[in-house]
Amino acid sequence: MGDGSGVTHVVTHLPGDGVGPEVTEVARACVDAAAGRHGFAVDWRPCTLGGRHYLQTGEVLPDAVLDELRQSDAILLGAVGAPDVPPGVLERGLLLRLRFELDLYVNLRPSKLRPGVGGAVAKHRLEDLDFVIVRENTEGLYAGAGGIVHKGTEFETATEESLNTWAGVRRCVQYAASLATARSGRLTLVHKTNVLTHAGDLWQRIAMQVAAEAGVELSYAHVDAACLWMVDDPKRFDVIVTDNLFGDILSDLGAALTGGLGYSPSGNLNPDRTGPSVFEPVHGSAPDIAGKGLANPAGAVLSAALMLAHLGEDAAAADLDAAVDAVLVDGVPASTSEWEKALLTELSEGD
Repeated sequence: MGDGSGVTHVVTHLPGDGVGPEVTEVARACVDAAAGRHGFAVDWRPCTLGGRHYLQTGEVLPDAVLDELRQSDAILLGAVGAPDVPPGVLERGLLLRLRFELDLYVNLRPSKLRPGVGGAVAKHRLEDLDFVIVRENTEGLYAGAGGIVHKGTEFETATEESLNTWAGVRRCVQYAASLATARSGRLTLVHKTNVLTHAGDLWQRIAMQVAAEAGVELSYAHVDAACLWMVDDPKRFDVIVTDNLFGDILSDLGAALTGGLGYSPSGNLNPDRTGPSVFEPVHGSAPDIAGKGLANPAGAVLSAALMLAHLGEDAAAADLDAAVDAVLVDGVPASTSEWEKALLTELSEGD
């Protein structure tokens, strides 16, 4: 079934902590199986960054390692986080730094209800819940602007500033519009323009301009209304574009509606391909079940499918997505190893 292209993609494997190594090993096996079917190869490059690495070495993301990561075509990330690592060390020092340094300006979060998975709302059918959130990933409230004065006194004042640039918003909306064109032609801007009048106005003007250029149908929803409609009437959404904070919140709501974080993939994309993009399940390191063989690798496998699509291996990506669905039709496997066996069986059919 391979196309005989002989292309080799260089992918850094960053398994991280907790269940990260367990789920990404399954994803790697699935990628290799799909690569064998479709005539390409993956050169896996190991990387040990994460909570355990930080506790052992004091390093979060050394410049030399960052330079090595830049040489990859993509990065498959398991999960990072350890109970003994202070909050914010890995989030800002590793995850956010990767987004800023590699210019991963799109966070892609599909929310799709899959067969055999109990969604959070019983009335939803598979065809009712299949939308994608495109979240701006390098600006907004996560840009790090702000500070604290008079800390520890009754006059302590903390500020967080939301930074939204014309160029940053436009390129994010352009990506969302191109995705909408490839899907249903429907794009929804989610913001809070009635209160956040400065940033909201910028987002709305740019979205209207880009939608007109791309020929897609644009609608708008305040973020609070979007939360309600995602639960009550999700079929009104196909591609959602929004800012960093709102996208962070909405995407976890989407995960809850479609069976939980265990089924949720994500991509942190550099659509311009000036550096590697990062693909990761969003469930966290789950140290309480690490090493017990209980972790659900679906999110990691679906993240690997997003990675393959980004690398231009669309047929292989479709195989991974279809394999997850096929396994779920027969019931959710009880262990990580059973997941792997079932997925590889699906991927081997037709060889």
